[in-house]
Amino acid sequence: MMKKKILVVDDEPSISMLIEFNLKLVGFEVHCVYDGEAVFQAIQHFRPDLIVLDLMLPKMDGIQVCRKLRGQNNLVPIIMLTAMQDLSDKIAGLDNGADDYMTKPFSPQELISRIQAILRRIQTLPSTSPNTPVSIGQIIIQPDQREVKVKGQPIELTPKEFDLLLFLCKHRGKVLSRQQLLHGVWDYHFLGDTRIVDVHISHLRDKIETNARNPEYIVTIRNVGYKLAEPAMKESYA
Repeated sequence: MMKKKILVVDDEPSISMLIEFNLKLVGFEVHCVYDGEAVFQAIQHFRPDLIVLDLMLPKMDGIQVCRKLRGQNNLVPIIMLTAMQDLSDKIAGLDNGADDYMTKPFSPQELISRIQAILRRIQTLPSTSPNTPVSIGQIIIQPDQREVKVKGQPIELTPKEFDLLLFLCKHRGKVLSRQQLLHGVWDYHFLGDTRIVDVHISHLRDKIETNARNPEYIVTIRNVGYKLAEPAMKESYA
């Protein structure tokens, strides 16, 4: 089996060395770069399965790197590292395409767990998903092709948004707590920051709902979590 490749982007050599050492111990192939611009050259020859990306970088910061990668339709999973406690910085990372974030200082073991969870989710979902389409209201999901149509029109989702929508569809009508969604979609078996869920739900609503402020599919259950509801009116689309 080929080793999974992790690109580490951090301008502090001590942190890069710490991450590289621990990732190699568990069998990952690791390549380190030290500024944001170097990411785009590195991905051409290294082709990472996941990027560990610091927020504060020379030449191009982590937010700019995320935005540029997603603008190029590069959907490689990204875990953003930040030394800042400000929630707005973490949300900015998620808003611009990061799949997860961790605040420095962090445990290398927890970083490894999160990397493994993301890679495991990507690897297992296509093989465990049925080939038959999943539909609810005007939404049709093709799990094997990881494609979504709303009202017959293709919708571009990030890998995590797709995983979240498919998970909600499989549990339609059931109220799911944020922690249950972290466990089911992010594969976290430890207490995680549930704000990750809220941000991804918001992005998903923007893409599938007619009116994201008054959603008919993803319904908020106050003080509990979310539920995927069947709209009152349903039409069929090929």
